[in-house]
Amino acid sequence: MIIDGTLGGGGHTEALLAQGASVVGVDRDPVALAAATSRLGPNPRFQGREGNFADLPRVASDLMPVDGVLVDLGVSSPQLDVAERGFSFSKDGPLDMRMGADGLTAAELIASTDEQELVRILKEYGEEPFARPIARELKRALPTRTLEAAEVVKRAVPRKAWPTRIHVATRTFQALRMAVNQELEALDALLSSLPSLLKVGGRAAVISFHSLEDRKVKEAFRALEGRCTCPPGLPICACGYVGNFTVVTKKAVAASEQEVEVNPRSRSAHLRVVEKVR
Repeated sequence: MIIDGTLGGGGHTEALLAQGASVVGVDRDPVALAAATSRLGPNPRFQGREGNFADLPRVASDLMPVDGVLVDLGVSSPQLDVAERGFSFSKDGPLDMRMGADGLTAAELIASTDEQELVRILKEYGEEPFARPIARELKRALPTRTLEAAEVVKRAVPRKAWPTRIHVATRTFQALRMAVNQELEALDALLSSLPSLLKVGGRAAVISFHSLEDRKVKEAFRALEGRCTCPPGLPICACGYVGNFTVVTKKAVAASEQEVEVNPRSRSAHLRVVEKVR
């Protein structure tokens, strides 16, 4: 049994089903869950469940331990492509960005957060070098629409400093989305639950799109694997450390040039895998 903790459009689950796996697809977005379940059609090896991957020990308590857990931390294409969801800076819609139905929208977050905290969010989650002027302009304008927010960012960043490979509002929108959905907190919860979720021989795969997320995954996987604490000069291990996990991907796996050509949104993807061995 494999848990796809971010069902999204169902692409990963479809590939797993094609290989003969049994999959439970979990998504916090009821719209995405319904659409993916309908697209995948009736299949005795698939079922969909609404929930946050941060809460998999509860959502999938009847399945544990499982053979595998997969999470894709990116925003699904349907979410980006539907203007009403408020994720896109290229389509006009309400400045929402919630993956579920609960919590503050991005517009409400901007309105209720003081400027200093907004600066922190933009710096930490978006790695935005112009976080301070952007935060100041957001607090002044209090945008409620996506295109309005994108224009605010454009005004706040000097034209000569606009990035060439991405839209100038990309980092700001990413930071707001991560804050609205508490994505780093959810990732921390997932990573801490892996020892109880997986059976021996089970694997966890995480696809991240942000350096902060990838660093968290890398450090958590290393902690799960553990390290011998003996001095480097000892000929044999004397501390007796035996880890329960092993890191399968010593380096993050990135999308190939061919894949990026077909799917430009994969250019920032990094895949890491860990296996429970004891």
